[in-house]
Amino acid sequence: MGSDTVTRPRERERAGTGSGLGDATNVVVLNDDHNTFEGVAFALATVVPGVDYDRGMALANKIHDTGSAVVWSGHREQAELYWNQLDGHGLTMAPLQ
Repeated sequence: MGSDTVTRPRERERAGTGSGLGDATNVVVLNDDHNTFEGVAFALATVVPGVDYDRGMALANKIHDTGSAVVWSGHREQAELYWNQLDGHGLTMAPLQ
């Protein structure tokens, strides 16, 4: 008979732990004094999958109230695309995290 020992798969590391491969990249929008709430909401709804105008307004409020918000998190290549598109809309972006 074979071994009765079962090895469980490792749980995926949480993003932001600095564990290396597999960590999500965060797209962060910063508060500024030149974008309107409506403009931020429009840009987010246009660029970020799953974000409609109402969710964009909620994120705009969070950005205003806290100074920043993670608006998308995932694979680095996709994060770079969204970062560049949001930057193209004139949003103030934090470096990719």
